[in-house]
Amino acid sequence: MKAVVVFRIDRRSGVATYLQIVRQVEQALRMGALEEGDRLPTAAQVAAETKVNPNTTLKAYRELERAGLAEVRQGAGTFITRSLVPPQSGPDSPLRASLDEWLNEARAQGLSGPEVDALFRSAFAAAYPGGADVG
Repeated sequence: MKAVVVFRIDRRSGVATYLQIVRQVEQALRMGALEEGDRLPTAAQVAAETKVNPNTTLKAYRELERAGLAEVRQGAGTFITRSLVPPQSGPDSPLRASLDEWLNEARAQGLSGPEVDALFRSAFAAAYPGGADVG
């Protein structure tokens, strides 16, 4: 099992805390930071780290369970049941290699992180008019 995800709660975001936890787990799954079989931190651990009520974390974990992404094993914890990494975007995929090459070229040409981000967002908006299904 790998390192545990660390949750960051933005109390000013307007997004319910439990949904922030769900979205952060989903993002960690998409990025490969969490994989099938990984154990999520306990509700008490999340509460201690983020200063949220343990019931909020339990609500998030129930939502992950409903979505088929996690399962609660009595006395053992909550475990990831499947990945969200698309096969064509894994670390060894041609698409990932192309993206890595592009990012290295952008850095070599002197673009800053914010400039690369702006360029990517502009290209993304052109490729996916009206936004993409991200949730």
